[in-house]
Amino acid sequence: MKGRTIRLYLVDGTPTGILTAEIINWTGKLFVAPRSQLADLAKRDEVRRTGVYLLVGPDPDRPSRDRVYIGEGDSVLKRLIDHDKDASKEFWTRTVVVISKDENLTKSHGRYLESRLIEKATAAGRAHLANGTQPPTPSLPEPDVADMEFFLDQVQMILPVLGFGVLQPKPSEEPGTEAEASPRFVLSTIGAKATAIEAGAEFVVLQGSTARREGTASWDSYRALRDQLVADGKLAPSDAPDFYVFTEDVAFSSPSAAGTVVAARNTNGRESWVIEGTRTSYAQWQAQKIDRAAQSVAPINEE
Repeated sequence: MKGRTIRLYLVDGTPTGILTAEIINWTGKLFVAPRSQLADLAKRDEVRRTGVYLLVGPDPDRPSRDRVYIGEGDSVLKRLIDHDKDASKEFWTRTVVVISKDENLTKSHGRYLESRLIEKATAAGRAHLANGTQPPTPSLPEPDVADMEFFLDQVQMILPVLGFGVLQPKPSEEPGTEAEASPRFVLSTIGAKATAIEAGAEFVVLQGSTARREGTASWDSYRALRDQLVADGKLAPSDAPDFYVFTEDVAFSSPSAAGTVVAARNTNGRESWVIEGTRTSYAQWQAQKIDRAAQSVAPINEE
C-alpha cells in the first residue's frame, strides 16, 4: 500500500479542542470536537452541510470500550443540536463530523454512507452501537456507489489516526493481510494452550485457544479486560471446567495483555509467547526483525 498524507489542523491551537483532518487529494473533510465545545463547532459553516457523524464516548455498561451512535443529516449541525437534548446520548463525549469539501454529497449519499458505516462498525465489533436499527442501504447509480465506497475507504483510513477504532476491521489470518508476515505464536500454561499472530499493531489470539478460568492470588493486571471478554462472550466456558475457550479471534494491544488473559496471572508476554515449533520468544523474534532491518540500511557515517 502506498503512503498517504493526512493533514491535521488544530482550530484553536490546543490538542484537546476542535481539529480538522483531511487526506491530500480527497474531497472529504473531518471535524473532531469534544461535546463540551459543540457551541464552537456550531460556528463552522461546514457542519451545516449534508454529511454523516459519529457520537462517541465510553460505554456506561463497559467503560473500557466505546459506545457510538452513527447518523446523517441534511444539516449535520441540526442533528447534533437535537441529540444534545436527548437523554439517551449521555454517553457522548466526542463528536466526529464528515462532510464533502465540494458540497456534492446529497441526502441519498448521506443515507448510503450512514448505512454502510453502521454495517462496517457492526462487522468490526469494536464498540457498542447505540443505533436501535440499521437502515437499509439505499439504491444509488453505479458511479455514485463507486464514489461513496471510495469515500468510505478514506473515512475508514483516517478515523484510527484520530483515535477512533470503531471501523477497524477484525484482524484476519487470510492471505494478503498484514498477518502474512507473522509466524504463529503459542503459549502453554498449566493446561491452557493459545495460538496467536501479530497483525499490524495488534496481537491476536485465535479462535479455539483456551485460557485458565481461575487466576492466581497476585494477579492484578488486565483482570477487567478478561472479565469484559467473558461478558462479551468472546471467552466462554469450555468442555474442560477449568478453562475458557476463545469463541472468535480477539485482538489485544500487546503480547503481555494477551498472555495475562490466557494465563490468568501477571505475564510478560514478550517472553512467554514463542514461535510455534521453536523456543524463539516473541522478544527474540522482534529483535531479529529489527537487526535485519538495520543491516539492510547503509551504515551510518560516524565521522
